[in-house]
Amino acid sequence: MRAVLLRPIYFLLLFLWSSAQPLACAHTSKPAAPPDSLRPGAAPLPWLDSLLTAAPALRQHQVGLSIRDAATGEVVYELNEARYFTPASVMKLFSFYTGLRLLGDSLPSLRYFSRHDTLFFQGTGDPTFLHGDVPSRRAYAFLARRPERLLAYCSIATPPPYGPSWAWDDFNYYFQPERTAFPLYGNTVRFYASAPLPARGKLPASPQRVRVLPRPFAPLTSLATADDLPGHNPDQHVSRAQLDNRFTFFPAPKKWVDEVPYRTSRTLLLRLLGDTLRRAVVHTAWRPRPGLDSIRTLPGLPADSLYRRMLRVSDNFLAEQLLLMCATKLGPPRDSLSAWRVIRHAQRHLLQPLPDKLPWVDGSGLSRLNLVTPRSLSALLVLLHQEVPEPRLLSLLAGGGGQGTLRHRYKDAQGTWFWGKTGTLTHTCNLAGYVRTRSGRLLAVSFLNNSIPGDDQPVRNEMQRILGQVRQRL
Repeated sequence: MRAVLLRPIYFLLLFLWSSAQPLACAHTSKPAAPPDSLRPGAAPLPWLDSLLTAAPALRQHQVGLSIRDAATGEVVYELNEARYFTPASVMKLFSFYTGLRLLGDSLPSLRYFSRHDTLFFQGTGDPTFLHGDVPSRRAYAFLARRPERLLAYCSIATPPPYGPSWAWDDFNYYFQPERTAFPLYGNTVRFYASAPLPARGKLPASPQRVRVLPRPFAPLTSLATADDLPGHNPDQHVSRAQLDNRFTFFPAPKKWVDEVPYRTSRTLLLRLLGDTLRRAVVHTAWRPRPGLDSIRTLPGLPADSLYRRMLRVSDNFLAEQLLLMCATKLGPPRDSLSAWRVIRHAQRHLLQPLPDKLPWVDGSGLSRLNLVTPRSLSALLVLLHQEVPEPRLLSLLAGGGGQGTLRHRYKDAQGTWFWGKTGTLTHTCNLAGYVRTRSGRLLAVSFLNNSIPGDDQPVRNEMQRILGQVRQRL
């Protein structure tokens, strides 16, 4: 009888126990990760969340945003801050920081030693030798005035002319010159075309004339023929043969200026050096005698002159050569200008404070193998602000409404309110820099956009509108 009475109680307890098991499992399971913008350390800013989610131009691609206080490093706002993006030219900020830490106040122009009647010299990667935009005549004057009878250029190992994953079919464009140890004229040829003159009275029409600098490339330049016209890009004034220095120009109704990289070689370097110095230059091996030959480095231009040009107009060539110059400061072995060695040194010894690993392969950001997270980029901006006096730092960057890539944006009646670096590739539109708020606060901002399916102008407009609200409200 007792067993009959206890049986319902037993089944009731069994039912309650089995029902509780899913609840216990649910309690012990790992909760879903919160969105990046709500993770610990990020400040809740509902109005900024609304601006980002409501913007039609930002809905179809990958968006990342990280905002920190530039003075304290305090996190102000983050969205997708831990995700990796293709940085494009904002990668130049990492090259800039590396140069600041390694180069000092001036660029290393060349290394040399003298023995008997011969001056032995080799390049350091200094890109300013008769450069069209950052010109230096220091190395030129030094070599031209040396009392030694013979100038002997000595090769040094350098990376391949193009960086990892660079687009091979961009060889013809001004933004992708070859990397070398001893650049001349920025490793490019410049073409200056006058406007053609129509016939006037008895005077016949005058065809368009093109001036070529440096002059040794003039005989290698010819007018386009009918065979050159099919498939020609109408926006391109000059094209170069892929594997040699033959240039073709296409006439236009107005004057124009164009710049095209030339294909480098040791033979061409010696010829150009001899022509410009008006002295014979030979090639030989770099074999200084330990304890007998004193190796010296000729100081070049102030480093800020290179940083300013590189950052304001996003000069890829200067950024690549910057890493080669940094290689001269790393100590033994000194028999190569290795960009990879500089990058590895920076990753291990200079960029440790960054929150995420930095996949980094070139100095300019031309490669799509580079990756960066928004929070690492804003952390770098905080580092720069801590280590470089603010007036100097802002003067080196592109300023809103000023010169460079931001000249048409980020300025109002109160003046410039954003200083920074743009990063643009096809389907990629990035921005990193400093916002001065109405309250006087300086914010470090990285705003990254990848996989944009169409025109990036709406994205640029939206970034400016959103950062304008950041300026007003913070």
